[in-house]
Amino acid sequence: MGGEKNKARETVGEEPLSPCSRLFNSPDFNCAIIVIMGCKVKGNPPAIIDGLKHTLVNHPRFSSILEMNNGKKGKPSWVRTEVRVEDHVIVPDIDPNIESPDQYLEDYISKLTTVPMDFSKPLWEIHLLCLKTSNAESIGLLKIHHSLGDGMSLMSLFLACTRKTSDPEALPTVSVQKKQFGPSSNTGFFNKIWWDTETPLLAKPGTELVPKRFVHRIISFDDVKLVKNAMKLTVNDVLLGVTQAGLSRYLSRRYDQEATPKSKESMRKFRLRSAIMINLRPNTGIEALADMMAKKSKCRWGNLFGYILLPFSVGLETDPLEYVRRAKVTVDRKKHSLEAVFSMAFFKLILKVLGLKASVVLVRKVIHNTTLTFSNVVGPKEEITFHGHPLSYIAPSVFGHPHALTVHFQSYEKKVIISVTADPTVIPDPHKMCDDFVESLKLIKSSVLERGLYEMEEV
Repeated sequence: MGGEKNKARETVGEEPLSPCSRLFNSPDFNCAIIVIMGCKVKGNPPAIIDGLKHTLVNHPRFSSILEMNNGKKGKPSWVRTEVRVEDHVIVPDIDPNIESPDQYLEDYISKLTTVPMDFSKPLWEIHLLCLKTSNAESIGLLKIHHSLGDGMSLMSLFLACTRKTSDPEALPTVSVQKKQFGPSSNTGFFNKIWWDTETPLLAKPGTELVPKRFVHRIISFDDVKLVKNAMKLTVNDVLLGVTQAGLSRYLSRRYDQEATPKSKESMRKFRLRSAIMINLRPNTGIEALADMMAKKSKCRWGNLFGYILLPFSVGLETDPLEYVRRAKVTVDRKKHSLEAVFSMAFFKLILKVLGLKASVVLVRKVIHNTTLTFSNVVGPKEEITFHGHPLSYIAPSVFGHPHALTVHFQSYEKKVIISVTADPTVIPDPHKMCDDFVESLKLIKSSVLERGLYEMEEV
């Protein structure tokens, strides 16, 4: 009798999975997000546990179990449950005299990408490492299954759990991110599916199962804005140009080429494209999410996105600014594209008519036809604190999809964090790739200054 009451109580809290959540729970597309938090103080696990009890667990997705076959009408559903926060917080025992803390952190995250989530409880966990690294006094690792929400929604929720360091009662200030891509009459999704050139960056079969390496670098946001303002571009244009320049440097070294006319023409033949996930649902503000967690009220939430295929211009240029100019041309062509909308509509149609397996095959085929995942997310303008821990940097990324390379840019305060997630069997030296991105920005900035184009404004 008691079991029946319990079942009835849980059924009231059921909610069906969205198509995107079903995609991320398929065996061939089992994706998760990791957010690396560099803390300016030593870790205080009790403070974070107490903070999570008043924030994150009040969100329905973070207090629900995923039932794949036992939901309403046998369909996958989210079922509300009681959450014991301590079961989601992992504090490993670390030797305080460890020789290479940075390498330990990298290895720890790599192992974390091989450990499946525990489906008997809500699909999130946080690892608190009492580990002093080059850029932090301690580390927090938030691991979230991608079925809980799209990247923008999850980042907004994370920020809603933080407060300004300068004002512990105030939420972070985040600029509204302008849509880089939106609808128009251009329906390029259906006529631009082609194979990328085979390069050392292209994923091998089974790459989604290989332990990934997460590495990052921190650059100056002021340097990015300097280039942006001088060339009358957007931040996204500049970061895309830096990525193209960095990949050109990296591939040039991998091919042992030099900047000669012959090598330049050879690299011009490369055809690389990035899959960029576009949030199709109006983003919920962090104020609304903070209110929802504080008052346990309802709030718009989703996992709704499409994707576009963005061509990358890779080749050795004598003028560093050419990478940024080419990036602007590429983005301008895509700004009014319907690709993201049509890709989601097509995915839903295949899911409804042919089922999940066929829709997963479709998405995997599109991604296999591209080389990397690229993303850029706007973060807080000022320093923030996560449950008593001021953060020196935030470095999110994703794994579990069939790409050997993911490049993510995250702005935070006066910094931009470049995160590279790599399959080491394809990209054995991701640190060098990160260094290539950093050096590329330096060269682009130097070129701007040399030409007297400098003009500093606020973003």
